[in-house]
Amino acid sequence: MFEAEAATAIKATVRRQVTVPLRFPDGYATTARVMTFDGLADGKEHLALGLGDWQRALTKSAAGGRAPLVRPHSECLTGDVFGSQRCDCGPQLREAVERIAQEGGFLLYLRQEGRGIGLYAKLDAYALQDDGLDTYQANVALGRGEDERDYTAAAQMLAALGVDRVRLLSNNPDKAAQLTTLGIDVTQRIPTGVHLSAANVRYLSVKATHTAHTIELPLAE
Repeated sequence: MFEAEAATAIKATVRRQVTVPLRFPDGYATTARVMTFDGLADGKEHLALGLGDWQRALTKSAAGGRAPLVRPHSECLTGDVFGSQRCDCGPQLREAVERIAQEGGFLLYLRQEGRGIGLYAKLDAYALQDDGLDTYQANVALGRGEDERDYTAAAQMLAALGVDRVRLLSNNPDKAAQLTTLGIDVTQRIPTGVHLSAANVRYLSVKATHTAHTIELPLAE
């Protein structure tokens, strides 16, 4: 993980902004202001999507009002693009876009496939999960960390956008902890919905019990 001091020393800037109309498979549509960056500490091509009246949300926050709604969303090709049922990433992305568009804020689309281990390694981990390991055990069996994600770039992106306070749309307490350490004031952590399928119930259960994700599952039934 990058040190917080390094993050504050490295200033990212907005590289370009373009308007992109979005439409999801269920028909929901909105418009995003998609932003790219220079100077991100990890050198990856992360994106920020300004959704809804994000400019007004920034103005209100700067005047002491409610912080903008922000979700750092880790890229998941299998879930976001192909609709994999092994995780809840695709439904979380769809939910987050609509909720943020309603209130004004940002979705940070972070290139952190497989909790930071990459696409091929994630699929290797799937094979180990098929043999009985859980999602965290599988990463470790591959010689990787349980969760290798670092949110330094996310904090840099927020700073470049003029965001120093956020209401964080996330079930993951580590996101809030890292962003706080990196100088972002997390005024509230708001959980996403629970997107349960027959294929992801164990995955969600382990996230709730092992890393204290805010997920309530009907496990007693």
